[in-house]
Amino acid sequence: MRQISKYYKILQMRLEIAIFAAAMNECKPNTEGQEPTAARANRFRQCERLRLRSMVETLFAEGRTVYEWPLRAVVLPFEAERLDGMFRGHIPEHTGPLQMLVTVPKRKRRHAVDRVVCRRRVREAWRLHRQPLYEVLRGQTQTRTLAVGLVYVADRNVDYARIAKAVSRIIGKISERLEKGEGCEDRS
Repeated sequence: MRQISKYYKILQMRLEIAIFAAAMNECKPNTEGQEPTAARANRFRQCERLRLRSMVETLFAEGRTVYEWPLRAVVLPFEAERLDGMFRGHIPEHTGPLQMLVTVPKRKRRHAVDRVVCRRRVREAWRLHRQPLYEVLRGQTQTRTLAVGLVYVADRNVDYARIAKAVSRIIGKISERLEKGEGCEDRS
């Protein structure tokens, strides 16, 4: 019985995401066979994924925390000089201006299916709501890359609408800190 209920949870999650994506999709299909520009802008590209071990370790060691239940965000802006020092003068090719990773601790969500569902929901919410951060980063001259780590802290599955609301609030808080210039200071 437990196995069947897991499959129903997965199907329900896929249905929620499909319904939300259909509601949020404002661009109409292009008749020339080309992809619409709005859909192209919303992709979650490889250069936006935080995957380099040295950057991840530095992020969690020195980053600042922003909390909005069910997520905790760890944020750290990297200047160009710092990245040069980390990578011996050669910044990797796929290092974009905004990089993000999602982690769902095994201690909070025991079953892998639940961790994957949570990770997908957070990633989708980030993909749809990240644009204000790009606008703030365009105005920043000192920040080369903004690294953001989103940690899922709830001990149960939270619906997509609540996660999307939390992600948008976190992005708003990060944007405010960057505009004030607070994001580049060390923790005190």
